[in-house]
Amino acid sequence: MSRNHGPVQVSSLIPSVLEQYGVGDQVKRMAVLTLWAEIVGEHIAAVTHARSVSEGALFIEVQTSSWLMELNMMKTDLLDEVNKHLEEAPLDRIIFLLGESDLGSS
Repeated sequence: MSRNHGPVQVSSLIPSVLEQYGVGDQVKRMAVLTLWAEIVGEHIAAVTHARSVSEGALFIEVQTSSWLMELNMMKTDLLDEVNKHLEEAPLDRIIFLLGESDLGSS
């Protein structure tokens, strides 16, 4: 067993620890939460919110049911665009959810 006798930067250890615990890809995929607006543009970003990533799925909250239907029709193209930004850990699917703000409107 070899032992390092000098100080080691914690940042150099993080990638291997994440991979060891099987969460490396998940952490890489989480970047899409901050990149969402840049990826889809301001028009779509204005009516959506990237909520979470879980097991290869990106969950997007949508403000209205009409936008929900529209985005579901664009799902394949949007997933392709997202995955261009996540080359090392692509997502399997995007799931659009109606935001709570639309549920209470009359």
